[in-house]
Amino acid sequence: MSLSAQQVRSHLRGVAVGLLTPFDDDLEIEHEKLAENAQDLYQEGIRTFLSVANISEYHSLSESERVDVAETSVNALPSDACVLAGVGGSTAAAQDLIRAYDGVGVDALMVMPPDHTYLHEQGLLEYYRDLASITETPLVPYVRGFDPSVEYLAALTRVEGVIGIKYALEDPVKLGAGVAAGADDVVWVDGLAEPFAVSFWAEGAEGFSAGVSNFRPEIGLELFEALSDGDWERACQLRNICLPYQNFRSETGQQNTIPGAISVSAVKKGLDLAGLHGGTVREPIRPLAPEEADKAEQLYAQLDDDIESLVQ
Repeated sequence: MSLSAQQVRSHLRGVAVGLLTPFDDDLEIEHEKLAENAQDLYQEGIRTFLSVANISEYHSLSESERVDVAETSVNALPSDACVLAGVGGSTAAAQDLIRAYDGVGVDALMVMPPDHTYLHEQGLLEYYRDLASITETPLVPYVRGFDPSVEYLAALTRVEGVIGIKYALEDPVKLGAGVAAGADDVVWVDGLAEPFAVSFWAEGAEGFSAGVSNFRPEIGLELFEALSDGDWERACQLRNICLPYQNFRSETGQQNTIPGAISVSAVKKGLDLAGLHGGTVREPIRPLAPEEADKAEQLYAQLDDDIESLVQ
C-alpha cells in the first residue's frame, strides 16, 4: 500500500473511474490494453481507479485473474494514483484475496455488494470487521442490492478500517440520513454515477463513480468541479448530457427482461469509440447486438457534440 488512509479519503473526494477488463477473442485478459487504458485516463486527469469492480466483470474473473488485474492496474499508474480493488465472497475467500492484494500494493479495498440470498445487518457488520482484522489496507464497502436501515449505515461508518462508503441505492433521503448519523471521517461516494451526482452531493456525498466518465473523463472532472464550486446550474447541465448514454446502459438488451444487462457492453463500446480499449465481454454478460451498437454510436456522437459545446 503506497497511500495512507487519509490520502485515500482525499482521492475518494473526486471521480472514481472503473477499469474495465479487456478480453481478446478467446476471452483471455489483455493486460497491456488494461494498462494503456489506465495510463490514458491518468493523463486526462483521473486519479482514482476502481480495479476488479462490478464494471470490470468481477464475477467473471477467477481469483488469480483478479490479483493479476489489480497488479497490472497498480503497476501501470504513478504513485499518486489511488487503486481500489474489489473483494467479496466468503470470509475466508475474501481474506485470502485481501492478502494477495496487499502483496501487489493496492491502496484500498472496495468490498463488493453481498450476493448472499439471506442477509443480516449485524452479520454484515461482523463480516466487515473480520475482513478489516487481517489488513491495514482501508475498506470501502459497496452498498447495493439490499435496503439497509439508517442505523446499519451509521454502524458501518464506525467499523474500524472503513474510511468510505460507495452508496448505490436510488434513495438520496436515506443517504442524507446515513451521512448525518454516521462518523464524520468517512467519505460517502455516489455509486450510481453522473445521474445521481447532483442529488447525492446535496445529501453529503463528496465524490462519485464514473459512468460516461469511464470513457469521457473530462465530463466527470468538469462535473466534480461544478459541484465543488456550488455551481448547481452547470452541474445539472453536465449531468443532463450524460443521461441519454446512461439511460441506454440501463436497457435490457434483446431477448431479456433484466434491466442493465447491456451496461458493461455499452461502456466497453464507449471506450472503443473514444479510442481506448473496450472489446468483448464474458458470459453471463452479452455483447451489444448490431442494432444496439449502432444506437451506441449515435448516442456517442450526440454526447461528443454536447461535450464540445459545454466543456471548456
